[in-house]
Amino acid sequence: MLADHLPSALDLARSQFAFTVVWHFLFPAFTIGLASYLAVLEAFWLATGRDIYLDTYRYWLKIFAVAFAMGVVSGLVMSYQFGTNWSVFSDKTAPVLGPLLGYEVLTAFFLEAGFLGVMLFGLERVGRRLHFLATALVAGGTLLSAFWILSANSWMQTPAGHVLDAEGRFVPESWWAVIFNPSFPYRFAHTVTAAYLTTAMIVGAVGAWHLLRDRFNPRARLMFSMAMWMAAIVAPVQLVLGDLHGGNTYHHQPAKVAAMEGHFESERRAPSILFGWPDAESGSTKWQVGIPGLASLYLAHDLDAEVTGLKALPRDTWPTNLPLVFWAFRVMVGLGLLMIGLGLCSLYLRWKDRLYETPWLHRFAVAMGPSGLVAVTAGWVVTEAGRQPFTVYGLLRTADSLSPVAAPAVATSLAAFAVVYFAVFGAGIWYLMHLFNQAPRPHEPGPPVGQPVRTAGITPAPALAADPRPTPAE
Repeated sequence: MLADHLPSALDLARSQFAFTVVWHFLFPAFTIGLASYLAVLEAFWLATGRDIYLDTYRYWLKIFAVAFAMGVVSGLVMSYQFGTNWSVFSDKTAPVLGPLLGYEVLTAFFLEAGFLGVMLFGLERVGRRLHFLATALVAGGTLLSAFWILSANSWMQTPAGHVLDAEGRFVPESWWAVIFNPSFPYRFAHTVTAAYLTTAMIVGAVGAWHLLRDRFNPRARLMFSMAMWMAAIVAPVQLVLGDLHGGNTYHHQPAKVAAMEGHFESERRAPSILFGWPDAESGSTKWQVGIPGLASLYLAHDLDAEVTGLKALPRDTWPTNLPLVFWAFRVMVGLGLLMIGLGLCSLYLRWKDRLYETPWLHRFAVAMGPSGLVAVTAGWVVTEAGRQPFTVYGLLRTADSLSPVAAPAVATSLAAFAVVYFAVFGAGIWYLMHLFNQAPRPHEPGPPVGQPVRTAGITPAPALAADPRPTPAE
């Protein structure tokens, strides 16, 4: 029978959640930074009165509207999976995670929803300062959303501030300890900075693409210049934040770090393994190429420090897919180093007054356009696959978190998700690429305004024939 050849319900449920989360995370990783970028552009327009900032704002506002909508739609699906596939996990963690996710809706989502319409369609309808306030509040809402979501995720990584009741449920004992759990400050700073870099890479790629077509386009120059400043300043900061986050993870989740590094043996002057293939069965990393002592230096900040290997930890606490964690970490770090390289190259050419006249730099920036999205996805894989085999690290196993569902049912829904997601979000991404391809121009139109689309009933043709209101001036 087909059921005998399917993966287990546990593996299918994990794959389904991973699939939907990867698709969802692409959009907030972009819109968190883009909302702040729009707020900065509008602030510069208000401060200087220069239309170039308003034109660039309107250009990216259309893109923000599409990406934000896809982020909301893709995020709704995941909440249902907590009930369908992970009901035991939901039951045991609801006293802690339920309020955190509820706070995200009550603060961040309501703030975004309340002012998004003003931001998208209100520039000619409300005062400039009120419109800027709406943009700033939407940007603040995206950061609040990241705050609560990352607090919940960090608690699952480094649980604190709770007790277990008689039924084995996690009950809050100190909300301060729950929210500001040991890994949260590092994960929040690292993830938000990654979102800003993701936006910078996309904005820089679009600006560079249009500079390759017309290097005198002032709006493309503005986009590219601002993105390169972000890469030059924030990418090195991200390296420092990543080091701090890694040190915190090494202290609280040593098995994850050992998997990231490919270390099976505990040793002093531990090498940083650049390439290799971790093999759990043989207990070694095959074909490894490394730099002696470097891992001890950046993990413990001591060249002679002993680094804990996987063999020093219980076998049933090892991450279940060591090569995935190992290589995803290298993809994330490698792309981060390329971002730093792009920023340094742009600084040098800016100093030489050749930032807009160097085609190889523009091609480099175009090639780096998707790098932020790939890097944040790889970072998510390291975080979540490295936490296995637990949903709540060290306390609740993934195998014990599953709903009583059959593998064929999960396989069917996973297949349906795949078809719908690739169709819907594939079309959305294609439309975003279409918007990226349009050159920024003077008097850039924002999102369309006017009569709403009528989806049912008789079209009120006389009412639509003429609008007595004057067209707002650009």
